[in-house]
Amino acid sequence: MADQTERESGRGEGEDAPLPTGIVVGVDGSDHGRCALIWAAREAQRRRSPLHVVTAYSVPIFAASGLDGGYSTIDDTVIQDGAKAVLREALDSIERFDGLDVTSSVESGDAAGVLLQFSETAELLVFGSRGRGGFVGRLLGSVSSALPAHAKCATVTVPLRFAQRLGESVDDKRVRAEEAREAPKAVEHIVAVGVDGSEQARVAVLVAAEEAMLLGVPLRVICAVPQFSGSLAWVPAPVDREQLFKDIQAQLKAGTAWLQSHFPDLEVQTSLVDGAPVDVLVDVSRGVDLLVLGTRGYGGFAGMLLGSTTDGVLHHAKGPVMVVPDHHDDRLADRPSFGPMLQT
Repeated sequence: MADQTERESGRGEGEDAPLPTGIVVGVDGSDHGRCALIWAAREAQRRRSPLHVVTAYSVPIFAASGLDGGYSTIDDTVIQDGAKAVLREALDSIERFDGLDVTSSVESGDAAGVLLQFSETAELLVFGSRGRGGFVGRLLGSVSSALPAHAKCATVTVPLRFAQRLGESVDDKRVRAEEAREAPKAVEHIVAVGVDGSEQARVAVLVAAEEAMLLGVPLRVICAVPQFSGSLAWVPAPVDREQLFKDIQAQLKAGTAWLQSHFPDLEVQTSLVDGAPVDVLVDVSRGVDLLVLGTRGYGGFAGMLLGSTTDGVLHHAKGPVMVVPDHHDDRLADRPSFGPMLQT
C-alpha cells in the first residue's frame, strides 16, 4: 500500500511549506486526470521517486448587477471541500501501488501557476490532455497546452486513449469515436524520440535514452522530413531530396554512435520518414510506450520546426508525450567528434 501524507493547505495558507520533489501529477476528478495519475504512479514506482498528487481551485468573482456596481465573491468552503473530495478519491485509486511515497495537497490559485511553481523542484510534471470545468477550473486541458513550453522540468501529457493500456476501463464517446475511425496499430514496447538536428533535440534524445533504459526497451530516433512547396520562399531551390536524405542519414548514424557511447547497453534504432512531422509523430504515439520531444528547435534538417511540431503533437497524440525543456547537458560536448552535425 502506498505511504500517503496529505498537506491540506496550499500556498495560500502554508506559504512556508516546501515545494514537492519527485513526480508531481495534477488531478481534477475527470477520467483524463485519473489516467494521468495511474501513469504517474507507475512511473514513480519505476524511478523509485516520491509522488505528489495535487488539485487546485480558484474562487470565482461575480460582477454585481446593482447600481452600486463593484464585485462580490462567494464563500470558498464548498469549493474547497469539493477539491478535497477529488483529492481523496485520487489517493484511494492508487492505494494498490506498493511502496509509493505519496504526498498530496489542495492548492488555492490558478492551476497552471501552481504547477509551474512546482516545476521548479519537481523532476517530472504529469497531467491529462483534457479535463473538466467546475471548481478545479482549468487544471487540465489548457494547462496541458501551456505548461510544456514554460515548465522548468520535463512534462508528460497522458491522453485518455492510453487508459486501456494502463489496465483502466474508460467509457468515453470521444475516445470510442477516434478508435472507430482509425485502423488498428500494433503496440511496440519502445520509447520514441523526434529529432530535427538541433541541440535541443539532442538534449531530448539523452532524456529519451534514460527513459528507455528505465523501461528496459529499445529507443527509436525518428526524423520526419516534410514535402516542400514552391510557394515557400525560405526553402532553397531546387531541393535535392535524395541528397538531403543521404545527409540526414549520415547525421543520424553519427548521432547513434554518440548516443551509444553514453548508453552502451541501449538498443538504438533510427527511422527517417518522408512526411509531415506532426502527422508522423502522432501516428507513432499510437503504438509506443512513450514519445519524447524537445520544447523548441531551430528549423533543423529540413524545416522540421521542433517547437511547432511539439505543439501540434500535443494536441493530437494518442499516447503519453514527454516534453523536455532546454537545458545544458555535459554529454553534448563530445557529439562533434562522432561525425557530421547540422550547421546552424
